[in-house]
Amino acid sequence: MSLRIGIVGLPNVGKSTLFNALTRTKGAQAANYPFCTIEPNIGIVEVPDSRLEKLTELVKPEKVIPAAIEFVDIAGLVKGASKGEGLGNQFLSAIREVDAICHVVRVFESGDIIHVEGSVHPKRDREIIETELILSDLHNVQKRLQKIRKAAAIGDKEKQLELQVCEKIEKALNDGRNASTVTVTLLPEERIVMEGFQLLTSKPIVYAANVSEEQLSSLRIEKVREQLGLDPSACLVLMCAKVEEDLQDLSPAETKEFLGSLGVDSIGLDRLIQEAYRALGYITYFTAGPQEVRAWNVRKLSTAPQAAGVIHTDFEKGFIRAETISYKDFVQYGGELKAKEAGRMRAEGKEYIVQDGDIMHFRFNV
Repeated sequence: MSLRIGIVGLPNVGKSTLFNALTRTKGAQAANYPFCTIEPNIGIVEVPDSRLEKLTELVKPEKVIPAAIEFVDIAGLVKGASKGEGLGNQFLSAIREVDAICHVVRVFESGDIIHVEGSVHPKRDREIIETELILSDLHNVQKRLQKIRKAAAIGDKEKQLELQVCEKIEKALNDGRNASTVTVTLLPEERIVMEGFQLLTSKPIVYAANVSEEQLSSLRIEKVREQLGLDPSACLVLMCAKVEEDLQDLSPAETKEFLGSLGVDSIGLDRLIQEAYRALGYITYFTAGPQEVRAWNVRKLSTAPQAAGVIHTDFEKGFIRAETISYKDFVQYGGELKAKEAGRMRAEGKEYIVQDGDIMHFRFNV
């Protein structure tokens, strides 16, 4: 199953242009008026990973399957979305179904492209969206509190735990903080309860600052972080959605030359995808054989059986061991056979914590 990233922001900030560039399609309509997108557009995007290319070179498999992320282009939100403004309830519902959020904020100035607020102000624009997400969560948490208080008062232990979690989240939201700020203070059993709420502001956020072609080579990321009013730990990527869309039609050599002329050394989309992947707390492990080399998504700190379960539930249920080679050893010794001869293949059991880049072969019995 693909990880799902929802692209959100005010109308006319470049969400659909970015989506088209990400998915290398023209599937999302991009136009100079609010609510050009109504129904969410969905596209599957490969996670760029140079390690997969190296493994393919060594193994020479029949096919190669990279890890993937599903991007969802959600219509622009406006002030009052949490109360239904601009079809806000419909759009907020679409966000609730994603794993993480890519918040596109317009930094470029253009008299030709309408701004729904009348002017470009990155910090204000970011706060409008995040306030609407907070208000939507607050509304849902308060509705839940009304339903559970009576049961909690008469001794229902499950509802008492839920009440405890809801009250902590309600306080954070009332203070203007995202629900995610509460997570670190919760006990493991409380976190499980919170996950069931599907709160918008509990999701990881990656900020995509949409700049002009000129700004791309002149703006420093620290300056843009300041313009957006972001914490130093926030995930931020600078990109020009229009440039990224234009790159679709260029060869790799032409792309490199064009980026060089802009003073940029990498494609913004690759950085955005990688940041989104990291924000979700995932790493990659590989399976590599003559039929297929494949990258798999797995949460950090997953055990070997859990990683096996990503391939098939039977692999997890009947897990015996995982024959594992680190990526570094696999490459250094030129493949599985020589790494094994050098004693670099390990037989890992049920307690093993999968490491990013592991090449794994699972033994199981059902």
